[in-house]
Amino acid sequence: MQTVKVSPKFQVVIPRALREKLKLRAGQELLIYEYHGCIHLELPRPISELRGIAPGLRWEEGDRDRNDRF
Repeated sequence: MQTVKVSPKFQVVIPRALREKLKLRAGQELLIYEYHGCIHLELPRPISELRGIAPGLRWEEGDRDRNDRF
């Protein structure tokens, strides 16, 4: 584990070893959020990766359908 310092402009540098391991490029976007008092950075994932995350989810009669939106 490595430590980084927050600059006066509130910037941090991702250590080189981690940048190379994750294949990060200059200008690449990352998701940042706070969860239980910790800062998390994540690579954005395509929406197609969400397919199948809710197996067994049951469709209720009152649920909206695509046709209800238009």
